[in-house]
Amino acid sequence: MSATVRPVKKHGRERLMNLLLAPHVTEKTSQNLQLRNQYTFKVRRDATRTEVRAAVELMFAVKVTGVQVVNESGKARRFGKTPGRTQDWKKAYVKLADGHSIDYETAAGKA
Repeated sequence: MSATVRPVKKHGRERLMNLLLAPHVTEKTSQNLQLRNQYTFKVRRDATRTEVRAAVELMFAVKVTGVQVVNESGKARRFGKTPGRTQDWKKAYVKLADGHSIDYETAAGKA
């Protein structure tokens, strides 16, 4: 069998604008920001790393040097007597080039 090559998709501007859901700010991500210039975002579950790179570069006008995407599984929770689960979600670690940074307050004012 021959390997099929997937065609490269053009990322639509509207899709890229809806890809990043929220910044994910914790103690660990704040430390990554200070030490590695690495930002963390909650992204759509069908997001790919190339789409995340394009979305961050489009929305914040910065140069991205690397993207790591992690699937986070939902946690087991109880809803009254009924056991259940929270939804699975995806997290993206985005490393920016030296000299680039993201100001969330200014970016929120543009939108």
